[in-house]
Amino acid sequence: MVAQRLAGQRCDDPLSAVAHLGAVQGQDLPGALTSVALRTSSRSHAEVVAAFDTGLLVRSWPMRGTLHLVPAVDLGWMLSLTRDRMIAGAATRRREVGITDQTLVTGRELALSALDGAGALPRKELFESWRTAGLLVHSQTAVHLLGLLCQQSVLVLGPLAGREQLVVSYADWIPQPRHLDRPEALAELARRYLRSHGPATVADLARWASLTLTEARAAVAAVRDEFDHLRIDEVEHLHQPGLIEYWQDHRDDVAQLQLLPGFDEFILGYRDRSFAVADAHASRLVPGNNGMFRASIVKDGQVIGVWRRGGTPKKPKLIAEGFQPLTDAELVAAQAAFQALPPIS
Repeated sequence: MVAQRLAGQRCDDPLSAVAHLGAVQGQDLPGALTSVALRTSSRSHAEVVAAFDTGLLVRSWPMRGTLHLVPAVDLGWMLSLTRDRMIAGAATRRREVGITDQTLVTGRELALSALDGAGALPRKELFESWRTAGLLVHSQTAVHLLGLLCQQSVLVLGPLAGREQLVVSYADWIPQPRHLDRPEALAELARRYLRSHGPATVADLARWASLTLTEARAAVAAVRDEFDHLRIDEVEHLHQPGLIEYWQDHRDDVAQLQLLPGFDEFILGYRDRSFAVADAHASRLVPGNNGMFRASIVKDGQVIGVWRRGGTPKKPKLIAEGFQPLTDAELVAAQAAFQALPPIS
């Protein structure tokens, strides 16, 4: 909780929060914006939106085959580590949805031509241009083509228009990307991950970053002198120096009940989540093990239930479901946490 900036000192702004975490899983955009806001001192949803609108943050497909929020200047070197394996691994699926080499060429040309005039496009307009050209032969062709062009650093998801994120040209939106060679990039990714997710293992990093175990071992070896080491169940975990003492100093903050969105890094950032949620309750957090993570109620570092938003947009209502019946004090704390969530602008 303290390593991830959910307790203790929060980050100064959305960019530093995302840079600290390395990347934030973001297929549920509203939830991802809230996850970032919760880790900032202002807890401002509007500031997170502004970071996208000014080009500090972007969303793309850098790892695990799904969308993530990343600092714009870091997206290129992250993709350089993961794109080849991800693109190769999705070859069968691309064939299934009808993406050929010519589809890719035509889709790229149409996208860049449209963006040359418009600057930014809603997905619907971009997809319609592909449909008119006869490229969309399957219900999933458009989203897979968009993802592939983002992985190839042709397109990226940038500013927001209401609750929709617009497609922009990577080259235009990120004119000065940070360049790292592969060893430097591996080391930097390991450094960010261990600082923000530690105590964590090589296997945690490999899964989180879509690296092979060999790559993850090399990445950790490059930075291991920067971290303290802890053995848990005979497995080495690495963490930021002074983290244990810092945790002890902020135990009261850690103990506070919090509401986290679904897909938060506290849950998604590790290969083994049993430290936070018991195996007996895992199916209630991810029903049917279908990859759709429900929003969680966390108390003293443990997931004690799930929650959702009911009511209406003007009069939202907390619907909380404890793994065990929530006490009156927990219900009061959950309601207070719900009222304190960053308001969606």
